[in-house]
Amino acid sequence: MNERVAAVPPPTQVRFVPQQDASVLEHVLLESRQRWRDLVSMTADFAFETDAAGRFVFVTPDPALGWSAAMLIGQPAQLLLSGPTAGGFDPFQPEAPLRRRRAWLKRPDGTVACLLFAAAPILDEAGHIIGARGLGVDLTEQEAQEVRIAAALRRGEVLDHILQAMRAEVFAPRMMRVVLDALVRALGAEGAAVIDFPGDALHPALLYQSGGGAAAVLASVARLTEDAPLAPQQLLAPDGRPLLVARCCTRFGEQVGLALWRIPGARAWDLEERMLVGSASAIVRVVLEHDAIQRELVIRARTDPLTGLLNRRAFHEEIMRHVERLEREGLPGTLMFIDLDHFKQVNDRFGHETGDTVLRATATLLRDLVRPSDLVARLGGDEFAVWMNGADHLTAAERAEWLRIHAPPRLAALVPDADPPVSLSIGLACREAGADEDLEGLLRRADAAMYAVKQGGRGHWRVAPPEAFA
Repeated sequence: MNERVAAVPPPTQVRFVPQQDASVLEHVLLESRQRWRDLVSMTADFAFETDAAGRFVFVTPDPALGWSAAMLIGQPAQLLLSGPTAGGFDPFQPEAPLRRRRAWLKRPDGTVACLLFAAAPILDEAGHIIGARGLGVDLTEQEAQEVRIAAALRRGEVLDHILQAMRAEVFAPRMMRVVLDALVRALGAEGAAVIDFPGDALHPALLYQSGGGAAAVLASVARLTEDAPLAPQQLLAPDGRPLLVARCCTRFGEQVGLALWRIPGARAWDLEERMLVGSASAIVRVVLEHDAIQRELVIRARTDPLTGLLNRRAFHEEIMRHVERLEREGLPGTLMFIDLDHFKQVNDRFGHETGDTVLRATATLLRDLVRPSDLVARLGGDEFAVWMNGADHLTAAERAEWLRIHAPPRLAALVPDADPPVSLSIGLACREAGADEDLEGLLRRADAAMYAVKQGGRGHWRVAPPEAFA
């Protein structure tokens, strides 16, 4: 062990000691000091003595924190301090004994170590400070672990707050607003958004947003491609906004990004914030999947599962909204009821699978007949309905005639041996804007017109005048 130790000045009082006794005393003192050094070396990661000027006169072990004793002896101890200590204390020049005080020291490689110090001043007989002695225990790993635990607890608090707030909501859009609002507040962000990449990363779309500034960062988020890692990435928007984006993929194949941004010139995102956003992206994924399930349930509740058309309930709800809009615009609308002729014989002779094929083909014919803004529904069994916005009885009659001519041969191709062949009976009821007729009356007229065709030989169409079939 290479140690250079400056002797501590002896007491000013001098007395004569016999030579033999002096040798024994010197031996005892040296042995005691060696035992102290050995004990310190075993229990401390850094032990020191400094002189009155604060320079190292003793350091153990050798090396200590990566420093050799030769590099430190004679050097000002404060050079090891990496920055101001809590409370402004100096472990190398204490004015009174101190215990369990933390300070950060520099290592030769530029890293720092956190030490827990116990130190005391060395006093002469007059009570003047002539140096200091102390030891420290390296807590760097423990400190890092405590920091990680504290960060995890803070992240947990934020995530727990988000989850608690989400429980109060039922619909996915409100859940997502809770998530984004909480992240904006917790991270001091200007805004946050969930951005969709619908197969084209160059043209993302805003799904949900909280705060402002989304327009300024949307183009920058487009730099996040499908090949980007799932871990949050830092970007810088052209106007200097620090941007943090985490990509997440739902089980239904959606590619979305959770983006947060600060005002231009603000600080970048630290590790803890990136980890929080990474955890929050999992919540975003859950909300998106919940939203997809909700939308699917709504579709199933409003859709005929065989044909994909509106069901009876959804058709009645939608036609009321369409009638109200046409009333405001002063436009007419026409309701068409369609019933398949001889369909029961197809089911009985060829089976329900063939019957289902005929029903799906009829649905396709009706979709092709009208515009996307019109309504097409399967009311049940072999009954269908169409609502044509803006169509008067003449326009509706033209479309009904097209069905009368073209539908039977197309359906016959599916069941060539059907005898009699499948045809369509169609009833039309036109509603003029301002007419004093409710929806039930309109439905009755179209239904009655269709049954009149059934009774008159089938395979044709008929327009119900307002006064007929009331």
